[in-house]
Amino acid sequence: MNEEVDLSKYKIRTDLLIDEVDSLEEKVVDTVEEVIDDIVINSTKVLKDNAIRKKGMYTTISFNDITDRDNFKKVLDAFVRELQKIIDNLTLKPDFKTLVIGLGNQNSTPDSLGVKVCDNLIVTRHLFELDEASSNYRNLASFTPDVMGNTGIEAEDIISGLIDKIDVDLVIVVDALASSKIERVNKTIQLTDTGISPGSGVGNYRKEISPKTLKVPVIAIGVPTVVDSAIIVVDTIDLLVKKIEYLKNDDPKEKLKNRDKINFLKEGGPKLSPKEKIDLLGMIGELSDEDLKSLIYDVLTPVGYNMMVTPKEIDFVIDKLALLIGKGINSVIHEIN
Repeated sequence: MNEEVDLSKYKIRTDLLIDEVDSLEEKVVDTVEEVIDDIVINSTKVLKDNAIRKKGMYTTISFNDITDRDNFKKVLDAFVRELQKIIDNLTLKPDFKTLVIGLGNQNSTPDSLGVKVCDNLIVTRHLFELDEASSNYRNLASFTPDVMGNTGIEAEDIISGLIDKIDVDLVIVVDALASSKIERVNKTIQLTDTGISPGSGVGNYRKEISPKTLKVPVIAIGVPTVVDSAIIVVDTIDLLVKKIEYLKNDDPKEKLKNRDKINFLKEGGPKLSPKEKIDLLGMIGELSDEDLKSLIYDVLTPVGYNMMVTPKEIDFVIDKLALLIGKGINSVIHEIN
């Protein structure tokens, strides 16, 4: 007897609002986009709770690179500015006390962002307890609750218990995220005042960490470090179509000599007609983008081939991202440059 696989639970996963904002009704969101050099900042206000996202502010900082000094500084400046905006909107008292939570697993590089950010913080709570803190700094504590697989305890339960013991005015949660777009991996920072549901981007839902559950303002900061392999397949098909469209222009033989170049992404070409797309891809060519994503996901997931993928340079980039976010939090909380 063949056992049927329930495909209803399978879907393309993402933690980023910007990946899904186009599917929201205009009356639900209010979006402003700002471009600074090669950095794009999307500020989206979700006006009411919906099936995709909670009501609140979502800011997405998109960039190309932070591995050199100049780009690192530009992205850091943008991050500091946007984090400061969110905190200013919370109307906290001048000497507010902050708890930074670094979620994730330090033994898994793509999931270690939160832990590594905490390693870069200027922690001062103990100095305030000893009355030895400089007047230039605010009260800041940090904690890394580890993952439930190692502790057997929900992160939210640990954090709630901690807040019951210490006086906290603001919680900042940092975590690695998942995206449904390859180009956003390690190149996007999302900030939101709605909190976070740890593990949701990889289908491992845990208790939400939010203003509702903790009873204090919560800012969630995350960077997508992984993507479904199904997305890679879908994007490969899309790139194939773009490459064919590019080759239709001028002399295809001449362009093939430069096949290692990515000119086809910049220059483009005449769109394939529906018939040409079907001739190239067969029945797949008739599918919409969303239907194609669902098909590939439904093919790979039941057999265990829809793995979460991360770039090969993740070790180096995760350290840079953790340093940037850590420096940014220090700058805003302690008001230092």
